[in-house]
Amino acid sequence: MAAFAAAGVLGAAGAAAFVWFGVYDVSATGPHLQPVHSLLEIALQRAVQRRSDAHPPPRDLLTRERVMQGAACFRDRCVACHGAPGVAPQAFSLGMQPVPSSLVEATRHWRPQDLYWITRNGIKMSGMPAWEYRLEEGELWAIVAFLDALPLMTPDQYRTLTASPEQSPEQSSEKTPEKSSASVGKVEGVAAARCDGIVDAPAPLVPPLATVELAQRAFRQHGCTACHTIPGVVGPDTSNGPRLSGLAGRDRIGGKAFPTEDGLTAWIRDPQAIDAHNAMPTLGVSETQARLMARYLLSH
Repeated sequence: MAAFAAAGVLGAAGAAAFVWFGVYDVSATGPHLQPVHSLLEIALQRAVQRRSDAHPPPRDLLTRERVMQGAACFRDRCVACHGAPGVAPQAFSLGMQPVPSSLVEATRHWRPQDLYWITRNGIKMSGMPAWEYRLEEGELWAIVAFLDALPLMTPDQYRTLTASPEQSPEQSSEKTPEKSSASVGKVEGVAAARCDGIVDAPAPLVPPLATVELAQRAFRQHGCTACHTIPGVVGPDTSNGPRLSGLAGRDRIGGKAFPTEDGLTAWIRDPQAIDAHNAMPTLGVSETQARLMARYLLSH
């Protein structure tokens, strides 16, 4: 037992030294070592599979309307990083490490509930964001339905299906896509759906989170920790903005808003409308989420 304990201490010390002296290259110009890459892949698969069964797919997942809506969401939210048939990812995504994968074969490796979970929750340290606060529940499942149709979709079919709602059929590159598969056959016409609304309240979590945990998640998902240190919320050591503690005892917030739930909610939702000269941007936070955040801050 003593030998095992000594080995554990030495291993921990070695790992600490490995980190402290900056041995591992974290630059995006160099890939992970193959063992690290393989370990992360296994961790990803096991973690998703353990959690995704709490979100079974709708029985009518593969409807024409859902795939059409998913096409619009994919066009507006996903193609920049993942590309599409005949469409390259934007240049910035090609410099990410790991490079965002093509989703043409996503359904070969993941079940519908897996794809939903990944889209909703994102993946740490991969660049994949969580869309929980930016897409409605129906839109999340619509993307999953679209991914089912993607493998047999030609570039012309993709361009037609994802033509902007403002475009006329003559402005799209081709006419209605041919029915080359059962899935693609369901997606006739030009996509008219949009994915530009503010999510007022994300779908309930399984298992449910406490109100405090929901508020902490809202701060992280709206990027508040990029500029502010917030009590109880894990984030970087930053001083870009003031520390958000003791707000209830202040005379004003940002020199303008009153430290009440209504005042702080209004400030969180649209600080530029209250003071156009302050540096805090308007982030598109919904009323529900802003009130949740305001109550949290006023109690800490």
